[in-house]
Amino acid sequence: MSDPWTPSARQVERDAYRRARARRSAVVSLVSTVVVGGALVVGTTGSPGWPRVQASFFDVGVGLDSLPKVAEGMWLNLRVWVAASLLMLVLGLLLAVLRTLQGPVFWPVRALATAYVDLFRGAPVIIVLFIVGFGIPGLRLQGVPTGAGVLGTVALTLTYSAYVAEVLRAGIESVHPSQRAAARSLGLSQGQTMRHVVLPQAVRRVVPPLLNDVVSLQKDAGLISVLGALDALRWAQIETSRTGSFTPYVVAALLFIVISIPLTRVTDAVARRYGYTAAGGRL
Repeated sequence: MSDPWTPSARQVERDAYRRARARRSAVVSLVSTVVVGGALVVGTTGSPGWPRVQASFFDVGVGLDSLPKVAEGMWLNLRVWVAASLLMLVLGLLLAVLRTLQGPVFWPVRALATAYVDLFRGAPVIIVLFIVGFGIPGLRLQGVPTGAGVLGTVALTLTYSAYVAEVLRAGIESVHPSQRAAARSLGLSQGQTMRHVVLPQAVRRVVPPLLNDVVSLQKDAGLISVLGALDALRWAQIETSRTGSFTPYVVAALLFIVISIPLTRVTDAVARRYGYTAAGGRL
């Protein structure tokens, strides 16, 4: 039986140097963070207008009192966000496939899909919310839901599906044509090639950008308050009118941040998993 492997003296020295360097970097990062954070705190709290700003935006009592209502409204924002996320992925995928159809016979379909994407990518989200939220009820159609949450979900889906369609189209077009040719030579139809060969590769390549759209949608779900929905921002507005303090808005912002930070970290992890750099490119 051979002797177990033991590192050489040079390897031991290198490992010790790396550990010491890592500890030194951690200490420097901690000290610099404390210094910068302390300077910001001292500079902010030491300013002449800080007491008034604190009373207007950071009143702990008002924040705790408004938290239950704002959290209740946040539940509506979460439901709208989840529903719009699922719908925008489905509609965005459909639009992306339509825009990549080949052949002159599909030109009208490609033109309509392109017009849709151009329209909703160019229109501000809040204008789409106004048109959908107030225009559809004005039509007085029988059996069509007119709730602010439902209409807000529709408006967000229409807008974000245009962005998702472009992301997925980029993924589809990044698949080399030889992949399609190989699949067709094996007897797969055009639809089977798209489903089993092209789309799996395309979606895998654009997962990080898709997750970024999901994170952005989570924040824009707060815009449904313009339709009168009792979401987090609407309840913050009500509590601000009642108390005369802007602290409820800060509470609403913190709730959105608490949800978005884990999503952002997941997006970063997935981006690293698929080889994306911090600058947004591939390694």
